[in-house]
Amino acid sequence: MQPRQLTEQLSVAPQIAVADMPAIVAQGFRSIVNNRPDGEEPGQPDNAALEAAAHAAGLEWRHIPVVSGKVNDDQVRSFSEAMAQLPGPVLAFCRSGTRCSALWALSSDDTVDNILATTEAAGYDLSILRGWLEMSRR
Repeated sequence: MQPRQLTEQLSVAPQIAVADMPAIVAQGFRSIVNNRPDGEEPGQPDNAALEAAAHAAGLEWRHIPVVSGKVNDDQVRSFSEAMAQLPGPVLAFCRSGTRCSALWALSSDDTVDNILATTEAAGYDLSILRGWLEMSRR
C-alpha cells in the first residue's frame, strides 16, 4: 500500500486489506475513509471486515461508497463533513485512489488550478472535472 499525499491531513490509496492496518497505523494515520461500494469486484474485502480491523487497530472509520464515475453532490458533502470531523491524518481509499481524489477536489476551496496540480502531482489526472470545479466556484 503506497498512499499518495494530497494535503497534510489527507492521503489517498488503492484498495487496502485487513493485513494493512498495522502499516497504516505505523505511517501515522488516525482515520480511514472507504469510498468503495461492497462487491465492486471479486475478492475485494467487504466494508464490515475492514472497519472491524480498523477499529481494532485504534483507527476511526467512515464508509462513503461511490460507484466509479458517478460522484454526486451528497457524496462530496459527506466526504467534506468526514474530513472536518475525523482526526487526521486521514487515509481515503477506493480501487485506485481516483474517486477519493475526486471527492477531495470537489470539496476543496482551493483554486481549480491548484487542485488539479495537486492531484496531478499525486498521479491522478482529474482534468475531466475542470468544468464542474469551475462551476462550483461561481
